[in-house]
Amino acid sequence: MLPIAIIGLGKIARDQHVPAIRADGRFQLAGAVDPHAQSDDVPVYPDLPALLAAGAPAAVAICTPPFARVAMAREAIAAGLHVLLEKPPGLTVDDVTGLESLAREAGVTLFTAWHSQEAAGVDAARDWLSQRTIEAVRVIWKEDIRVWHPGQEWILEAGGFGVFDPGINALSILTDILPAPLAVESAELEVPVGRSQPIAGTLALRSGDVPVSVELDFLHEGVQSWDIEIDTPDGMLKLAMGGAELTIAGETITVGTNVEYPRLYARFAELVARGDSDVDLAPLRIVAEALEVGVRREVEAFAFE
Repeated sequence: MLPIAIIGLGKIARDQHVPAIRADGRFQLAGAVDPHAQSDDVPVYPDLPALLAAGAPAAVAICTPPFARVAMAREAIAAGLHVLLEKPPGLTVDDVTGLESLAREAGVTLFTAWHSQEAAGVDAARDWLSQRTIEAVRVIWKEDIRVWHPGQEWILEAGGFGVFDPGINALSILTDILPAPLAVESAELEVPVGRSQPIAGTLALRSGDVPVSVELDFLHEGVQSWDIEIDTPDGMLKLAMGGAELTIAGETITVGTNVEYPRLYARFAELVARGDSDVDLAPLRIVAEALEVGVRREVEAFAFE
């Protein structure tokens, strides 16, 4: 069993990482690092040196907010630990590329864990599309920030990703299933008064000659939407519920149980066993381009309460 610790014991760690680790017999949850958290289930240390002093794990899963991930990863790699990075892996492509070099030099595994790529319908969608001509792609990714990220002010501040925090999940699926790389043609971003990051946006992308439209909304009430629609001459392929459900030409395709995080940890275990890394920067590049070229429009102030 591989002793592993979690750095950043927040919502995503408690909801997804802890159960996935405990369900996988290849891992042993050895502790957590978080100066602001407590737990009755696992020892929690204020920082990485305190964890290491108590007995070093072999690996860490870094689940802090994005602005803290790269620094924590550098520290973990320097300590000889294998590293899984929750999405997005860092603020910039260059930062994560630097981590890849450090991991290679240290002989440890680095894994950028795009959980939506492991959604139940993604593999079948990629296989079906590989034999078809793609005509157009639409992404409709709309959720309520108050429901899914209650009180997480950092998401809309400098170092957060705003609506791209969930939106990058859709982009990670697209970069995985479309045959040609994505490029940003234009972006319109809505930024609340007093905030740094967008709360909604529309993007015009292109995958080769294929137009890709993206609608992102972090203030959507009612039925939440995490859908990707892809037009082909053989009918429309639709990935719904973040990739968990697949329909083709109106027919529901059986894709099995949606177990994104268990699949991530299975992949991590395989990488560590082989001494390999998996560093996928394509989704982060698209977000970086959109934030760079996007036209920002100020909208009314937002408050969680």
